[in-house]
Amino acid sequence: MPHGQKSQQPKLEGNAQAQREAPGLVDAQVPVAEEEGDTGNPCFSSTLLIPSLMREAISLVPSLLLKYQMKEPITKAEMLDYVRRSHQDYFPAVFSRACDCLHLVFGIEMREVDPSSHSYILVTSLGLTYDGLLSDKQGIPKTGLLIITLSIIVVEGNCASEQVFWEGLSMMGVYAGREHYFYGNPRKLITEDFVQEQYLEYRQVPNSDPACYEFLWGPRAYAETSRIEVLKHWAKFSRRVPRFLQSLNDRASRNEEEGAQA
Repeated sequence: MPHGQKSQQPKLEGNAQAQREAPGLVDAQVPVAEEEGDTGNPCFSSTLLIPSLMREAISLVPSLLLKYQMKEPITKAEMLDYVRRSHQDYFPAVFSRACDCLHLVFGIEMREVDPSSHSYILVTSLGLTYDGLLSDKQGIPKTGLLIITLSIIVVEGNCASEQVFWEGLSMMGVYAGREHYFYGNPRKLITEDFVQEQYLEYRQVPNSDPACYEFLWGPRAYAETSRIEVLKHWAKFSRRVPRFLQSLNDRASRNEEEGAQA
C-alpha cells in the first residue's frame, strides 16, 4: 500500500496493511523534544525537518510492534519500505526516534543481530522477561507502563502510596478509573496483572483506618532488573514520554471517534 494510505479499521495483526497502520499511531502530531541532532543536510531548516522526521518515526512504529508481537527480526531494507522516499536519506534520524518511542513508551529495545544485513530483533527493556502482550488491546505491549510503575516506586523511596502513585501516572494521561487507549483498564492491569506476575506488591498500609494502600516492587522485579537501570530509564522518560504518549493517545482517540462517525 502506498505510504500514508489508510484503511477504515486498521488492526495490529499479521498483514502489510496493519504493519503500517496500527490504530492511532500513523500521522500522530507529536511534540518533539529538544533533541536537534545532525540531520546531515544543512539546506533543511531543523524547525521544519525535525517534526517531519518524528512523523516518519511514528509511521514506522506499528511495523516494529508487529515484529515484536510475532517475534520476528526486521531488516533496515524492510524498515525503509515504511519511510517516504523523500526522507530515506534521513533514515538514521528516523530510526533513532522510532527506537526511542519503542524504548520509552512500550518498553522495547532494538538489538542488531546481523551487522552485514542490518537485521534487528526486538526485546523487552531492562532485562525484564515479561513481554507485556495482553489480548485486550490489540496486542500492544504493556512493558513500558510496567517500567514506569517501577520507576515511580523507586523515585518515592521504594514504596509509593496509592495516591502518589496514581498522581504520577496522571501526568502521562493514565488514570485509575479511565480506560486508556494503549493500556486498557490501568487499575486492573497494575493491581491485578502486574501483581500476579510478581512485579509489584499492592498491600494495605498497616494500621491504616480508613484503609490506605501502597505499591512496592515484587520479587520478580528484584530478580530481573535493578533500581539503577530503572532510574536511568526514568531520567529519559520523565522529560520526554508524557507529552509523547499523551499526543499518541489523543490522536488515537480522535481517529477512533472519526471512524465511528464514518
